[in-house]
Amino acid sequence: MPAERRSARGRSAVGRFPSVTFGFGEDTEAEKEEPKENNVKKGNACKEWLRKVCPCCCPKHDDGIDTEVTLVDGPGKEDGGNEVLLKVKSIDLLKSKSGANRTEHHTHLYQSDNLIIRRGQSFEMWITLSRPFNPSSDELHLDLKTGPLAVVAKGTHVIIPLVAKLEGDRWEAAVVKQEDKKIKLLVNSPATAVIGRYQLTVETNNQNGSASSTHDPANDIYILFNPWCQDDIVYMDSEDERQEYILNDTGRIYYGTKDQIGARTWNYGQFSDRILAACLFVMEKSGTSPSGWGDPVNVVRIISAMVNSPDDQGVLEGNWSGDYSNGTSPTVWSGSVEILEEYHKKNGTPVKYGQCWVFAGVVTTVLRCLGIPTRTVTNFSSAHDTDVSLTTDVYLDENLEPIENLNVDSIWNFHVWNDCWMARKDLPPGHGGWQAVDATPQETSQGTYCCGPASLAAVRYGQVYLKRDTAFVFAEVNSDKIYWQKNADGTFTQIYSEKKIVGISISTKAVGSNERSDITHLYKHPEGSNEERIAVETACSFGSKAKAYSSPTAQDVSLEVTLDGEGPKMGKDAELMITLKNSSSQQRSVSLHSQVSVMYYTGVHKATILEWALEYKDYKDKLIDQAALMLTVSGRVTETQQILATQFSFRLRTPDLIIKPLGKAVVGEKMSVEISFTNPLPQVLKAVIFHVEGLGLLTARMINYGDIGSHASVSLTEQFIPTLSGTRKLLVSLDCKQLTQVHGVSDITVEEKSNAPLYLGTHSRC
Repeated sequence: MPAERRSARGRSAVGRFPSVTFGFGEDTEAEKEEPKENNVKKGNACKEWLRKVCPCCCPKHDDGIDTEVTLVDGPGKEDGGNEVLLKVKSIDLLKSKSGANRTEHHTHLYQSDNLIIRRGQSFEMWITLSRPFNPSSDELHLDLKTGPLAVVAKGTHVIIPLVAKLEGDRWEAAVVKQEDKKIKLLVNSPATAVIGRYQLTVETNNQNGSASSTHDPANDIYILFNPWCQDDIVYMDSEDERQEYILNDTGRIYYGTKDQIGARTWNYGQFSDRILAACLFVMEKSGTSPSGWGDPVNVVRIISAMVNSPDDQGVLEGNWSGDYSNGTSPTVWSGSVEILEEYHKKNGTPVKYGQCWVFAGVVTTVLRCLGIPTRTVTNFSSAHDTDVSLTTDVYLDENLEPIENLNVDSIWNFHVWNDCWMARKDLPPGHGGWQAVDATPQETSQGTYCCGPASLAAVRYGQVYLKRDTAFVFAEVNSDKIYWQKNADGTFTQIYSEKKIVGISISTKAVGSNERSDITHLYKHPEGSNEERIAVETACSFGSKAKAYSSPTAQDVSLEVTLDGEGPKMGKDAELMITLKNSSSQQRSVSLHSQVSVMYYTGVHKATILEWALEYKDYKDKLIDQAALMLTVSGRVTETQQILATQFSFRLRTPDLIIKPLGKAVVGEKMSVEISFTNPLPQVLKAVIFHVEGLGLLTARMINYGDIGSHASVSLTEQFIPTLSGTRKLLVSLDCKQLTQVHGVSDITVEEKSNAPLYLGTHSRC
């Protein structure tokens, strides 16, 4: 018999089952009585009219779930009046944080009540039906949809059938237990499934008709990448590394110079409430098709583009001007949660402002949240190649003075990006593992401000022809610095090259500790080794100046700039040592030129200050952001005409914030901390702001403190109520026009209410 449509409502399962929607309300037996007019609830008037005309076809039910139903012509009841049509009464996804679904999928830390699972792994659910399920006559399948236009062929519309036995690596479900009207399903997903938020419905069918539950947002299923699954492209075999690169919600970000490496703690907060929704919102704002979200190469490239905002209204607006009056200074941020929440809350308005470490911190949050192992990486003496020459070029005039309008390449004191872990099936074998991804908008890649993923193995061997953006990353870590002098006829001659000044102390937080891990060896062979030189020559052969690549230059005089100890402090005079060494047996005379510049950490000069001496009075009004300076020394050996040139970056160290908990920390009980600071400068700090946050302790808050006098010591007390137990990190930063990059961290052990008191440990930042 042909199916009969009994409603004009739209069908959710186009091309499968014509449908009609019925509302479930009171018990079926009670529906046999005509409802009184004064008891009729306001709502769907057509449905109420249909219920009056044909109560057997449009009954009320005892459940809150709507079901779309298609009936076959003929009797709708068995002898005795029992229902034949099989309908869904309720769905229980077993989504408790402490339940097997969440703990076995390593998603128990997400502060969300939704079911969050990882692909390539099975999960359980209960379905309560209108009558006992009969496998010989009843059919049932799950229906999952993600994205604005779900399509079966693109993997965004998934129909999950019931099977007798699970085979793995495919969408399938099996009944593992039945209790009267309830059935328990074990559901499996393939390790290639599209990640994202899926809408779930359950459809049933037998000879008397079909029914489909309507979508309930509370039953949406979030599916993530799975580094615990060997079949997933992001699989990582070390549990310690999975704990660090997926489950650790705090980390360390390094900054400064190669000789003065500083570190600050960053709250990634990937498990915080609303952050998973915010991360998927970022993906949705990209406008890319969800059908490509099953490939981590695509996902990290999307996030690399969407965390910056020049061309796509992404998460953060970059600002390197020194003027942050229209937003938040990049040095104030100490975590990603506040940034992502603001972006989501304002429906995709870029947050002001970010610089490289902020972009990288947000990328780590988003990718760890989605299930891709990720770490934040800092490259000291990081080159920015603007012309794809794979060299860093410095142009000098006839008097060896820099030609500013030609010197567009630069070397940043430090630059922060990310490494992500995945197999690379789109590259030759051996190029999987760590991949570099950079969200700081420097150069466009295929017309978009993004970078990566670039295989570290390809970077190490100079295989710059392999995608994605390997040439740019190679130049950042292993380009030679070449000096060119202008000739009388306007041409340039290569006069000198430095081979060991780019890509130094590439750093990330160590696994399982707060120590710094040097990973330079993953990006390049040892400096000066035959392997490293071969990699450089291989890479430069694909560059825009392949024919101009320098030949080795004989040298018997060397030039080196060093500093003593940890280097100069903010507010003090800076002293550097310039050392010249003669390795020949003959006397050498050298004339040197030098200048000291204040610069942004990106390597862009701000102002020339002085030559040879650097006193506090000369730099105090010119410092910006990272308190970074660069000494440029160049010269010529009179006897041999050998050219000497070098540039040395250093920073002025800032003081620590001291954080001291007052009393014990207990979940749900108010506690206090004392924050202390001493102004190191012989001048007043104006309009000082303190920024305080801590996962499980308090949400980010800004404290407008006011002015702090010259060399004055101050303290303030903050109160908050911890919400999570365990060891928590409280982060505090200080910011004002005269002084930035001042921050501190304290470990606070929070007890449950019923626990005995625990020790509270503190420490300041390194």
